[in-house]
Amino acid sequence: MKVTIEEKHKKELFVSLFQLLKNSTNALRIAFKEDHMYIQGMDKSHICLFDIKITSGWFSSYDKTVGDSESICIDTNIFFTVMSMCSENHVLVLEYENDPDHIQIHWIHDKNKKGEFDKIFNITLLDIESDYFEIPEVDYQAEFSINSKKINEIMSQLTSFGDIMNIKCNEENVTLISSGINGEMKVNISVDDLTEYSIAEDDESLNLFFGLTYLQKMCIHTKLSGEIGFSFGNNFPMKISYDLGEDSHCLFYLAPKSDD
Repeated sequence: MKVTIEEKHKKELFVSLFQLLKNSTNALRIAFKEDHMYIQGMDKSHICLFDIKITSGWFSSYDKTVGDSESICIDTNIFFTVMSMCSENHVLVLEYENDPDHIQIHWIHDKNKKGEFDKIFNITLLDIESDYFEIPEVDYQAEFSINSKKINEIMSQLTSFGDIMNIKCNEENVTLISSGINGEMKVNISVDDLTEYSIAEDDESLNLFFGLTYLQKMCIHTKLSGEIGFSFGNNFPMKISYDLGEDSHCLFYLAPKSDD
């Protein structure tokens, strides 16, 4: 199995993706299907599930060989450490054969650029069994998209007042609230300031609660996409969506908290 990434913004996105996953779990399984790479898993507290699909066309090259193991398990901390050792002029190569104990990671430098060097890593794989969850189709009652930098800034500010976010949606506004012993912060976002917004006609309003720590540390990232999609429904996990381009996506599902 061999995949390469040459484009600068895709290298940055790939590194950012594993930075986010490192914050969620210490180990995960990566499956290399015939036409896409697939990752699914849960955070250490089993509150947040992530579901990632990157199509073969997203990579500069994606070569799957008969007899190669379909999936490998990695230590996310060491994997991200290696991912972060790239420079602007490196090409990323991930490679393994058969049923491996190690994966080779190469950062290959541009031969026309002086002062940089190839970096070759041989990373030990983990022996961990994990099952995939079947994610049901859900008709969400409210959905919206917003600029990733704006919502990241808002989430960071909300954590100054509490660790739980109350979100309310109606036909005119999305309201985000955080409160604690030091007071309360409320952010009113007009639907006109959202890239996309929809709410079911029979739902006058939604009133839900989610853990801010999980949202900020494990779900919200500005480098995966310029826009982040949010989907809500009573008694369902919140879905957070990143469009990675070329039919690829990164999804997070965060369980709600009770309001008591």
